[in-house]
Amino acid sequence: MGDDVTIGPFDLAWRADEAIAVQTVAFGLDAEEAAVRRSIVERHAFAAGVRALAAETTGDDGVRRMVGFAYGMPNDPGQWWSTIIRPHLEREGNGHWLDDAFAVTELHVLPDFQHRGIGRTLLLSLLDGVAQRRGILSAVDEETPARRLYRGLGWRDLARRVPFPGTTRVYAVMGVELPLRPPRPPARGVGGG
Repeated sequence: MGDDVTIGPFDLAWRADEAIAVQTVAFGLDAEEAAVRRSIVERHAFAAGVRALAAETTGDDGVRRMVGFAYGMPNDPGQWWSTIIRPHLEREGNGHWLDDAFAVTELHVLPDFQHRGIGRTLLLSLLDGVAQRRGILSAVDEETPARRLYRGLGWRDLARRVPFPGTTRVYAVMGVELPLRPPRPPARGVGGG
């Protein structure tokens, strides 16, 4: 990940503009999409059990800046996951995944800081110690580095080709049993021959 990046909790309400700026660049949002995402973040910032982590680095000017972030919260029956996504999961026989689940709502890293393990560290740290038995998230339903990251950590597809309101992109809904235990790297020098 590099010594110059630190990860820690941040106040999602207070720093929503910084988070949306990261998401806008990382996810390629236009101004209208960014405004919609901003209103969602503002609402989520005060949800029960919300957790938010920022990846930050210090520039040459000595100022700390956010280069990635992740946040999520326990799923609530009245939230978007249960009202919009449940029918797609139920169609696949996976509706129960929303019960006792922690929803990873957003995870984004600026392109210049990707492929350094920051997203992986944000995800593992966000889910570390949550009380829920399952993790759920959505990802664009394409073969992307994000999807490979999630699969490499044990996430599996629960529903694919899921349309989300307000976008033409289709998504995959993924889930994992918690606690999340990253796979161990293979032992070196061990084996037969």
